[in-house]
Amino acid sequence: MADKITGIEDLEELRAAAAVQGTTVANYNEWYKIMQQLEELGVESTGSYAGDKAKIEQVQQAVEDYIREAQIEQAAMESRKENQQVKEVTETDSEQTVKANVANATSSQLMADYMKIYHLLS
Repeated sequence: MADKITGIEDLEELRAAAAVQGTTVANYNEWYKIMQQLEELGVESTGSYAGDKAKIEQVQQAVEDYIREAQIEQAAMESRKENQQVKEVTETDSEQTVKANVANATSSQLMADYMKIYHLLS
């Protein structure tokens, strides 16, 4: 019967059969929880406690790896966004510097021209 465990129903039948014989299914509660998780994930049972336990550990590791990669990608995106903002601020500051230099040069030239005319008229 243990070879045909493919789902929770089979596990419950095995438990009932064991109870009739006066025994129990080793690791029943944990195996039941593992099978529930596998079923929720749409992953097929291996038919054994050890196989299902190894499979759920693989699934959990894959999920942890995915989360870690997503966090790394998120951090990279935030870094790129911050770099873009710094670049934009730097470009804006540079534009303001150019505008200030032009304004200062123009105002200096106007003042110089005014002084020339003032001295010529005096």
